[in-house]
Amino acid sequence: MFKQEKIDRLTGVIDKYCHQEGSLMTILQRAQEIFNYLPEEALSMIGKKLKIPLSKIYGVVTFYSAFHLTPHGKYSIIACRGTGCQVKGSKKILHTIKETIGINEGETREDLMFSLDTVSCLGACALAPVVVINKDYFGKMTPEKVKTIFGQYEK
Repeated sequence: MFKQEKIDRLTGVIDKYCHQEGSLMTILQRAQEIFNYLPEEALSMIGKKLKIPLSKIYGVVTFYSAFHLTPHGKYSIIACRGTGCQVKGSKKILHTIKETIGINEGETREDLMFSLDTVSCLGACALAPVVVINKDYFGKMTPEKVKTIFGQYEK
């Protein structure tokens, strides 16, 4: 999608929600869906329309780990490092993911295909070890499953 199209979509989102009390989070979430991260230009637009200082918007964005200020991959991968997952082999899973997609935790691949992050717990301990790709949960992961699943995303 071209940049102007994204800006136009964001303008529509801002116009739709700006009159609702407490709309900042919703607008930020929609903006991130449009751009795949929160560029400064988008944050400035949001701040001007909502009459919120940019510093306050940055405060919100940097507080929540779900928001990204740098380009994020098309596929956002979150690997669980919780105790339940660790006991079931999450270290091997994370190592296999890193080898398979060629990036480390906290990084985004140059082609913007994948971003990799870890969390302390995903709250899906019965499925341990767990990996989330965008909003899809993959449980009882093994190194073999990692290779199969990520092979499908590479296509």
